[in-house]
Amino acid sequence: MEEKENKTTASEPQSCPTHRSKIGGQALIEGVMMKGVSKGAMACRLPDGTIDVETWDIKGGIGKERPWYKKTPLVRGVYSFIFSMVDGYKCLMKSAEKQMTEDGSEAENENEKPSKLDLWLEAHFTEKTVNTIMTVFTVLSTVAALLLFLFLPKWIVGGIMGLAGLENRILQSFLEGIVKIIIFIGYMAVTGLSKDIRRTYEYHGAEHKTIACFEAGLPLTVENVQKQVRLHPRCGTSFIFLTLFISILVMCLVPFTIPWQRFLCSFALLPITVGCSFEAIQFAGRSSSFLSRFISWPGLQLQRITTREPDASQIECAIAALTPCIPENLEDDRW
Repeated sequence: MEEKENKTTASEPQSCPTHRSKIGGQALIEGVMMKGVSKGAMACRLPDGTIDVETWDIKGGIGKERPWYKKTPLVRGVYSFIFSMVDGYKCLMKSAEKQMTEDGSEAENENEKPSKLDLWLEAHFTEKTVNTIMTVFTVLSTVAALLLFLFLPKWIVGGIMGLAGLENRILQSFLEGIVKIIIFIGYMAVTGLSKDIRRTYEYHGAEHKTIACFEAGLPLTVENVQKQVRLHPRCGTSFIFLTLFISILVMCLVPFTIPWQRFLCSFALLPITVGCSFEAIQFAGRSSSFLSRFISWPGLQLQRITTREPDASQIECAIAALTPCIPENLEDDRW
């Protein structure tokens, strides 16, 4: 990856939205990642206060024929979801590593006597061991998420309906969806109480506001970005909500009422659910019709939890990440 400096141009802001961009992003630890049609970039605020920017080329960019799995409806959604998760995780881990850069305050801490636990960890855990542990932790976290959002709601609703003597898969699917949404909102709200997660939510807001500024045709300055709204219809929060909602409709077609059977079916049907959600979020991102606004509204309200108003330094990171992703010809970035 190559480093690029952040450059912004100050000029009078324009008045109305002029562009619907394909560029999307993700909040990182003290930074933002952006992906455009041919370039990706991540910008992180280092402990010394400077902004570190890395850029990379995206395969199958401008002027290249997209493979069938990037063009086929539903299939492209599953592909995009998986690789977005992989790329997002890599950037998240890299942003965490950047916060370990030594500075003056850390040098002072190095003079302190290490604890016995620190000495034991340093003696027994190599870098390869740590990477293995992180991989195992990621797998376990994924399994825990599947159990939390796929199995737990079915177990809770199945138990309640069993006690009530009810057997109606439509009602069961609806109640399972409600429980999923409650768990998701609760999780987002509780994690937002953490100072570190709250800062990540602020970077999330900076990402949205910067993309909105670009789509409005305004120069990418801190002042212009601050004026934008922090809610965006193509947000991952909206995507998750749509996935939870569409899962209700999909599970209505499942003839089983036993929780473990419904869990296996929901897991098997997850690609269809994700594919449908992707198509819906893409439609919402490129359309301004009543239907697109209706689809976007619940997810936009949830973004009031998963985004926070950023400060100027966070916006600077988002601008630094977005700038390299803007193609020379804006038509290449238009829906």
